[in-house]
Formats: sequence, structure tokens, C-alpha cells
Amino acid sequence: MKIKNALLSTAAAIASLFAIGATAQAATVTVKAGDTVSQIALDHNTTVDAIQQANHLKDVNLILVGQQLEVNGDDSATTTTTTTTTTTQTSQPAATTQSSSQTTNQASQSQTSQSSQTQSSQTQTSTPAAKTTTQQSTSSTSNYSNNSSESAAKAWIANKESGGSYSARNGQYIGKYQLSASYLNGDYSAANQERVANNYVASRYGSWANAKSHWLANNWY
Repeated sequence: MKIKNALLSTAAAIASLFAIGATAQAATVTVKAGDTVSQIALDHNTTVDAIQQANHLKDVNLILVGQQLEVNGDDSATTTTTTTTTTTQTSQPAATTQSSSQTTNQASQSQTSQSSQTQSSQTQTSTPAAKTTTQQSTSSTSNYSNNSSESAAKAWIANKESGGSYSARNGQYIGKYQLSASYLNGDYSAANQERVANNYVASRYGSWANAKSHWLANNWY
């Protein structure tokens, strides 16, 4: 009978310890700056999954300062039934892990800062290139515009002089641009007419546009 009573007392004591452990495991933590779910899990002898499930977190990597988290992992109940010596020994690796986590966070922040500086440098470096490209584009557009204007003036003069015909003749004046025969030196080919006409206009007027202006004022160029 004494043995039976002793067993019942022991069972009651063990049940009491488990009840204390179950009560101790429930806690509410207010998130502070720099806190992470993994760090909180280590500090309270629970797991990231337990905290995520208890608080219905969609992203364990996103918690806010001032947010209250319920910490009630199963590991806490087991830990409260162990001796003080075991608890002390268990807390030492947790402290080491916490330090490692802080070091990792610092390294990550340093890499992020370096990456931001590199991107900023690349942006600053690319700006002159963009300006250069714009200037080249503007220059190309200007040249194209000038060439179009010159071609139009040249075609206008050819139409006025010969209707655009390389074989047109008017006395000593020959070809598309009605050049003097002495200028062509007996070569009345289209290529030579073009070459001689360009040289003549460049030396006398500087451009076909100027030659057209002279033609408009004097009816010849």
C-alpha cells in the first residue's frame, strides 16, 4: 500500500512539473529593432516554425518593430523540466548562435552597402556616355539635315538648268548642270559631270544652297 501511494505521489509530482513547463512556454514578445524570428526562437528555446504557426506569419523574414509575437514552442516545455545545470549548458550554444547571427547580419549589411555604392558609381559613370550618345545623335541628325538640304538645292538647280538630263546641250553648255565644255575636258559622262559640278559649286559658292540663292537672284549660277 505504501509503495502504491509513493508511486501515485511521484506521478502527481511529474504531472505538476509538466504543467509548469506547459505554462512557462506561453509568452508574448515585443519585436525590437534588429530582432529576427530565428533569434527570438533561440532566445526562447523554440523553433522558427512554431513561432510562424502560432502567429500565422506569411513571411518569417518580415516582422515589424513593436509587433507582438506569441512564443509557445514545444521545446520550451521540455527545457523547463530539466535541471538548472542542463539549462545553463544549453543556453551557452544559444548565445554563440546569437553572436553568429549578428555577425552574419553585419556582413550582409556591409555587402548591401558596397553593392549600393557600386551601383551608384556605375550610374554616375554611365551618365557621360548617355550625354555623348545624345550629342552624337544630334550631330548625325544635323548632318543628315544638311545633306538633305544640299541634295535638294542641287536637284533644284539641275532641274532649272536641264530638266535633270545629262545629255542636254545649249551651245557650249553641256549636261545636267549646263557646265561649260572647257570644264568637262571632253569627258561628258554622268560621273564626271557630277564631280565637276560639285567642285565648281564648292569653289565658287561654298555649297549648293548658296548656289541656289545666287540662281534665284540672278537666274544663273
